[in-house]
Amino acid sequence: MPKLAPIKRKDLIYYLRQLGFDGPYAGGKHQVMEKETLSITIPNPHKGDIGKEFLVRILKQAGIDRKIWEDL
Repeated sequence: MPKLAPIKRKDLIYYLRQLGFDGPYAGGKHQVMEKETLSITIPNPHKGDIGKEFLVRILKQAGIDRKIWEDL
């Protein structure tokens, strides 16, 4: 169960796939993941983890409730 805390990019992709998203696909400057008609931007690979605040913004963009995220 992922907590709402800093997370590695590959783990974020793994969990988004568990929630039905496909990708990541090229989308200009950043990659995107898609689910039906919804498209979310994910950060490019960097040395550090994705911070909690940024994770919250990604989940909000994806329409994922905090409880759903923590119940994975």
